[in-house]
Amino acid sequence: MTAEPLIAEEAIAIHTFGFELHRQGRAAEAESFYRRALHLEPEFVTAWMNLGLAHMELGNLDAAEEFEREALRLDPDLPDAHNHLGMVHYKRGRLAEAENCFRTALRLNPAHPHATLNLGSVRQVFDHPDEAEGLFRRAMELGVNASHARSNLALCMMEQVRPEEAETLCREAIADSPNYPEAKANLALALLSMGRLQEGWGYYETRWEVEGKNRPVPRLEQPRWTGQKLNGETVLLYAEQGFGDTLQFCRYVPKVAEAGARVVLVVPRPLRRLMMALPGVDVLLAEDDDTLPAFDFHCPLLSLPHAFGTGLDTIPAEMPYLKGDPHAWRSVLEGLPGLKVGLVWAGKSRTDQPHAVALDKRRSMRLQDMAPLFEVPGVSFVSLQLGPPARQMRTLPEGAVLHDVSARIADWADTADLIAGLDLVIAVDTAVAHLAGALGKPVWMLNRFDSCWRWMVGREDTPWYPTMRIFRQHERNDWTSVIDDVRVALEAAVARPAQ
Repeated sequence: MTAEPLIAEEAIAIHTFGFELHRQGRAAEAESFYRRALHLEPEFVTAWMNLGLAHMELGNLDAAEEFEREALRLDPDLPDAHNHLGMVHYKRGRLAEAENCFRTALRLNPAHPHATLNLGSVRQVFDHPDEAEGLFRRAMELGVNASHARSNLALCMMEQVRPEEAETLCREAIADSPNYPEAKANLALALLSMGRLQEGWGYYETRWEVEGKNRPVPRLEQPRWTGQKLNGETVLLYAEQGFGDTLQFCRYVPKVAEAGARVVLVVPRPLRRLMMALPGVDVLLAEDDDTLPAFDFHCPLLSLPHAFGTGLDTIPAEMPYLKGDPHAWRSVLEGLPGLKVGLVWAGKSRTDQPHAVALDKRRSMRLQDMAPLFEVPGVSFVSLQLGPPARQMRTLPEGAVLHDVSARIADWADTADLIAGLDLVIAVDTAVAHLAGALGKPVWMLNRFDSCWRWMVGREDTPWYPTMRIFRQHERNDWTSVIDDVRVALEAAVARPAQ
């Protein structure tokens, strides 16, 4: 390790004061003291390193990378700086670079607790949960923040379909740090996946404190609606996550209206035309509309199950609650022989979130993986796939026929109309599967090994959608056995009308 030059006592004192502010969560204030220390001592390595860390916490990743590299120029063998630089790479989705930095930090200091923890996060994203588990446990032994490590380990348990262990870890983390939102949000996922909905919804409310880092939390002066009876007051309901979440939880809108509310619903613009037929909506707006009408209360869609105290036996499951026109695609579909089946093989990846990217890889398959389905006679396949994965239709499995109508799909209302004219939808865990279920259409959902919490553990059905059948991976990343099961079921479905 390069010896740090002698630093003037005044610079050390200024840096120390800034570091104390930093430890209190006041990174913006600490930043100015680090700069003052560096003005006095331009080769103050620790000040460069902590200046980089402060800028990373403030979201200034370019500056953070610059300052960590300056620290490493002065001292190439500084484990903390390598760890910090790895964190910057991780936040940018440069996972291979991040892993290299964390491994370098551990080569320099094999007992570095945070590099151990961070390497575990990278290995988890790279789909090695067993390796990640070992690293998280090692980080706990090395004295890293116990709540943080337990929360990370809990997610690792969820990915290995061990929700009971995840619950225990989250409760331990909460006992250590009662205000730690990640642990509460992860506990929600464990409870919901085990079907303990009423308890899970309460903890799920902490998601805003976690996800707000990626999506701004609405700052509204009006109070949150929590399920109380109303007498004509206006309630603003709004989407907060993906299309699938909106499609699943918009079912609660009529219940809000039945509670006495005048409902204003705000959804992503591609969903607006579809939602025009949703009962209970008085005013329908798109997220990019300029103004909101006056309202008395507000509630995000995914908080409505909590507001209504939803349990397994009280999930609103009256189908359909969305509508499509089965005649809209008649000119395309009426000439197709046999069973008309829509296909979706991949989801939409959120490239700015490493864990979301990893999840999308696990829930998606290649069109080529569906090749055995095209061998089933008596079926006409129609693609419901949009986005970059639709390009896979350029190289269809040998002998496959898949009708591509994507050029005519402008929004989700068009997709709903198309599904309404089909006999069956076969889809991975995407918004299309939700839409088919909301339309009351038979849908076979092809589910990854570490299922999303909403499908719960071990079920082949779901109380959310009575017409949905779930085909689960029995082993991680094994789509072959899933498609084999679907092929058998499809052959039976083709034969059934003749019986």
